[in-house]
Amino acid sequence: MKNKMSDLNNHLFAQLERLGDEDLSAEQIETEATRAKAIVGIADQIIRNAEVQLTAVKLLADKGYHFEEQAKRLLGNGGQ
Repeated sequence: MKNKMSDLNNHLFAQLERLGDEDLSAEQIETEATRAKAIVGIADQIIRNAEVQLTAVKLLADKGYHFEEQAKRLLGNGGQ
């Protein structure tokens, strides 16, 4: 898996830093605000997808299935 939830977190914080740049002109702030709205929209979809996956894993785990390696890859904690 190329992208992980930790990558999403990094992108969100990077955008927050760009929005907080006090050297931006009004036009640049508007551009960054528009970009931020797009990023948030995509991030929301990614998070919803992860929630569906987590729900499925929880249901299967309740039936005795184990997903340690898949969870590590999803969370970016190994298996790269």
